[in-house]
Amino acid sequence: MIETPYLLFLGDAPDQLAAKVARGIRDWRPENCVGQFRMEGCKADVGLRDMSLSEAKAAGAKTVVVGVANRGGVISQAWKRVLVEALEEGFDLASGLHNLLRDEEDLAAVAKATGRKLHDVRVPSVKYPIANGEKRSGKRCLAVGTDCSVGKMYTSLAMDRDMKDRGLKSSFRATGQTGILVTGEGVPLDAVIADFMAGSVEWLTPDNDDDHWDHIEGQGSLFHVSYSGVTMALIHGGQPDALILSHEPTRPHMRGLPGYQLPSLEALRDTALPLARIANPACQVVGISVNTSGYGEDEALSYLEATEKRMGLPTCDPFRQGAHKLVDALLAL
Repeated sequence: MIETPYLLFLGDAPDQLAAKVARGIRDWRPENCVGQFRMEGCKADVGLRDMSLSEAKAAGAKTVVVGVANRGGVISQAWKRVLVEALEEGFDLASGLHNLLRDEEDLAAVAKATGRKLHDVRVPSVKYPIANGEKRSGKRCLAVGTDCSVGKMYTSLAMDRDMKDRGLKSSFRATGQTGILVTGEGVPLDAVIADFMAGSVEWLTPDNDDDHWDHIEGQGSLFHVSYSGVTMALIHGGQPDALILSHEPTRPHMRGLPGYQLPSLEALRDTALPLARIANPACQVVGISVNTSGYGEDEALSYLEATEKRMGLPTCDPFRQGAHKLVDALLAL
């Protein structure tokens, strides 16, 4: 178990999006967050109190969580001084990066000497099966995006919360580092061997009651040349009954790919739905989730109304407005 509360380490994150792990924990488990630690030059801020390690320790923090998701998931050498000092101060460390804490000899040595724990959440702990494509009972919803980091996880968490508030049967199924750190369990999908990715999603979303909905945390994008593979595994392994299209309209290009423009919502719909129907012929696109954090209130409402009219689908920002529109669309299936 990762001990709470957390001090969220933002390091030298170059922008807000790079701190998406920290922001996700802050937004969905604020009771677990004491403050944030930012190095010189950090351009991210998740709205928590800036703290030194000693201040965080005095405030009761138990674990320093690496809240940065950089390209390739690498532990920067520039972070090492702070992470070593954190271990010496008596903190455990937790990270969801591909570059594992336990594989860093200096961190491992200090952790052993101080009796502290290193938690790598992006390490598969189950021997997952190869997918068999057999139909499972229960219902499943998957958010698919025009790009990475457009709000797929927030959409699923918001829908799960709305359904539970209504007394309905619902589970959020985490498939990435942030979701696992928020919920405490899940499948680190992008660390699973490729042949077993779809099978791990089948394992994560087993047979259930006919009126139970699994909200599967989305990953990557079918249109992102770096990360499309994880999206395909979710689409086929998840066998979704419903797809939510997720979009962030202020992006100048695909995340990390300046030469690639974002696809339209129409292109996403027309690409994702036929692929989903391979595993579940009854799958439908039921709504659109838009991350309007880059817009003011009036501009956001105008964009949502125009998109809903154009696409003919319930459209909302589920974090800003609540997910009731999207949940109503699920229940209407």
